[in-house]
Amino acid sequence: MSRQNAYDLICIGSGPAGQSAAIQAAKLGKKVAVVEKRQCFGGVCIETGTIPSKTFREAVRRANFGSGLEMMDSASYASRTRPLMSQLIGHVDRAIQREVGLVHDVLARNDVELVQGSASFTTPHALLVESLERHRTLTADHILIAVGTRPSEPHGMVPDGHTVITSDFVMGLHDLPRTMVVVGAGVIGIEYASMFAALGVQVTVIDQRPRPLEFLDYEIVDELIHQMRKSDVTFRCGDAVEHIDIVETSKRQGLLRLASSKHLVADVILFCAGRVGATESLNLRAAGLQADMRGRLQVGDTYLTAVDHIYAAGDVIGYPALAATSSEQGRLAACHMFGIPADPMGEHFPIGIYAIPEISMVGATEEELTRDKIPYETGMARYKEIARGTILGDDSGLFKMLFHREDGRLLGCHCIGSGATELIHVGQAVLGLGGGLEYFLKTVFNYPTLAECYKVAAHNAANKLALLRHATGAVIPKAVTESGEIMRPDFMADGSPMLRED
Repeated sequence: MSRQNAYDLICIGSGPAGQSAAIQAAKLGKKVAVVEKRQCFGGVCIETGTIPSKTFREAVRRANFGSGLEMMDSASYASRTRPLMSQLIGHVDRAIQREVGLVHDVLARNDVELVQGSASFTTPHALLVESLERHRTLTADHILIAVGTRPSEPHGMVPDGHTVITSDFVMGLHDLPRTMVVVGAGVIGIEYASMFAALGVQVTVIDQRPRPLEFLDYEIVDELIHQMRKSDVTFRCGDAVEHIDIVETSKRQGLLRLASSKHLVADVILFCAGRVGATESLNLRAAGLQADMRGRLQVGDTYLTAVDHIYAAGDVIGYPALAATSSEQGRLAACHMFGIPADPMGEHFPIGIYAIPEISMVGATEEELTRDKIPYETGMARYKEIARGTILGDDSGLFKMLFHREDGRLLGCHCIGSGATELIHVGQAVLGLGGGLEYFLKTVFNYPTLAECYKVAAHNAANKLALLRHATGAVIPKAVTESGEIMRPDFMADGSPMLRED
């Protein structure tokens, strides 16, 4: 720390990136402060983002499915009751308070100073922190901008928190609506659309793009759409909202006019059409910085901005904008700013979408491999084939692996169904270690578990590759040519492939 500055590092924002950077720097013996403008430390992640939305999902599942199953049969559907919004939010509030306490504890244990207030640059090394109680100026040798993002607002209209809302207002709803329009079929829009549909709300999803979640495997998205339609969700893709009016009939409702000239009426309009970096109040110009049109900051491989002592990490720098990757970015930024050698973040990070049902993926999609002309084969497993799927009552889950056709390397894993975000980590580990088909054919998994999907999908892929070799003489992975390893369940006693309908 230089003599003229009070801190080695100030982190603006206490979300995953800010927390991780602060703790890493503190463990290096640095004097660190974290500035947070929100009511609680933990940032958007804890107050309005990840923790509330995922806890709300769990409350919905408990309210509707009892034991926490993803899907339900017609009998359970007929017998479920409509919970009160206050009951659902109560569970969320308890989770938030617990997480806030954990953040306070871990930062305090590492001697990180917590500063409440809104920060703005006065010079490249100085921040003015304003709160209701006081104004103070803090200086540091290094500054990390980890302010996250905020929801984009509908054009020409300010959300009122009741009829027209963004994701920040969901937990503030007093009553469960009867009808809802979700504008935007991205991750947040799809998550909330599926949750409210599971509560019996009539939901319509509108998006200008031709299909939701375009970065996911198309087959997985098709299954998601199918399951959400079974919950009476209506999709209007390829259309856009042109105007929103508030109408007062027997109750206050929103009237939407679409680009297609259709009109929709809903109790609540949830606007989820993207997010922008929360940088507008930072006075970046005083630091020599400028955000892009979406409020985001550009950084290099070490998370350094255009100013040689100011770093940025987390959602404010854009893709992938995940809590898990933001945390790792913050840690790496702290290592780089203090000259500590650190390997870059792993290439294969998982993506989890906490819809009902949940989705997770790691690695490449079929569409990416097809575009890049990489030869591959698929291995499929369905939860209805897995004992654990039967036990859970989830017969619609789908698990897919993609293998290189010539050397058997695992290229990607994709899953929709109960426990998908946990199940995907096995594939992530094998992918990161360069493993593939041979590992899954030889490995024994606990029974009954969802992890057996890996075994079934591997055999399915091996069958297809064996048939390919038989028909064309193509070069296929060694594990398949050693057919003694894969006699069952999909090979006949003589080693010839037993073809399945899928």
